[in-house]
Amino acid sequence: MSLWSRLIPMAILAFGACGSAVAETIGVAPDQPLQGVLDRAADGDVLELAPGNHNGAITIARRVVLSGQKGAAIVGNGQGSVVTVSAPDVTVRGITIKGSGRDLQSMDSGVFLQKTAERALIQNNRFEGNLFGVYVHGASGSRVERNVIEGMRDIRLNEAGNGVSVWNAPHVTIEGNTIRYGRDGIFTITSSKDRFINNRFENVRFGVHYMYTNDSEVSGNLSAGNHGGYAIMFSNRLKITGNISDRDRDYGLLFNYANRSEISGNHVIGGALNNGGNARDEAAGDEKGMMPEPRSAEPAREGPQKCVFIYNANHNRFHDNWFERCGIGVHFTAGSEGNSVTGNAFVGNRNQVKYVGTRDLDWSKGGRGNYWSDNPAFDLDGDGIADTAYRPNDLVDRVLWTAPAAKVLINSPAVQVLRWAQSQFPALYPGGVVDTRPLIAPPPKPTASERAP
Repeated sequence: MSLWSRLIPMAILAFGACGSAVAETIGVAPDQPLQGVLDRAADGDVLELAPGNHNGAITIARRVVLSGQKGAAIVGNGQGSVVTVSAPDVTVRGITIKGSGRDLQSMDSGVFLQKTAERALIQNNRFEGNLFGVYVHGASGSRVERNVIEGMRDIRLNEAGNGVSVWNAPHVTIEGNTIRYGRDGIFTITSSKDRFINNRFENVRFGVHYMYTNDSEVSGNLSAGNHGGYAIMFSNRLKITGNISDRDRDYGLLFNYANRSEISGNHVIGGALNNGGNARDEAAGDEKGMMPEPRSAEPAREGPQKCVFIYNANHNRFHDNWFERCGIGVHFTAGSEGNSVTGNAFVGNRNQVKYVGTRDLDWSKGGRGNYWSDNPAFDLDGDGIADTAYRPNDLVDRVLWTAPAAKVLINSPAVQVLRWAQSQFPALYPGGVVDTRPLIAPPPKPTASERAP
């Protein structure tokens, strides 16, 4: 048999095989069993849900696209996850997903991505009243983009799930989502090389909560009126840039055992909040531990108490951030060493720095320090650097930290004389933070990047 006579039948066979594998678009009506349609689908098929409620819970075990027309919803039965994905390269988009169970141990979710669901795309969906919105459980390379995720509201904080949870899933991107209600907006643990960018967080405990996640990025996010903005714990080599914390209650940025990271271009805003944007009403939250609806007529309150809290965080670079109108600009404690703090603006904080330590720290580098709104120094040579060093704390501050009851003496003649003596004899100042090259004018205020509505 000649070579051509052998090749021609093989080519015909291959063409027939390719033709039979062409992906189909399959319409699914609400009265059709969705799981049965998924089980019969082939890799590459597009399943398009018609408007109306489709019954969950379902499991996607094929490489398919599950999309919805306007008004299409998958409604769970109140047990387990509404959508479980076990196949790689699955897309779920344009669907309202609701009705998960409430079992934290089972990680009941709107969409649950198993470890085998690598490179999943969860896009343009609406999640309503699920325990967890999306749970990325080891599914590396997945993306959660432009979703609206609203968790359960009639639940105690210690029983709530997160908007998006990431566990041991490297190269995950969480981008452009709006996340409300629940425990944390995004919670990540034991992961690496992830990107959380341009998300918005409201009515949660922490906007972003990092645990044991390294070599990752948190940038361009907005946390508004939550308990805390960005809690970075036990994580290394991170890029925390361009984020906003807008009147979060307790702190804007928290670093606990976070090392060798770059923190730049962030903006933490304190001041009174009277639009009900906090994570939960204090009276109802403190008495019942519940998460009620936000109120438009809530009494004004101050927030946050601390723009930045740094606890045993080492060898980080804090530069070109704005920290304004907080109770404390920076609370710096627990032996944090080797940090560079330059080019930042500390504006209108009641206490610019609370430093709990005995070492002398110079917060300037390369001839450039920080801007301090309460620094009365002059710049006679016009080089943009104040002519005298700035010290945010004195002996009176140290006494007040260790003995708060001494506040009753703050306006006494003895305290005023002590502060005058320190200003005349700098050697009387205690060890602590000093900025030897303070800026005479603030650096440019960080501008917000485009974010999810």
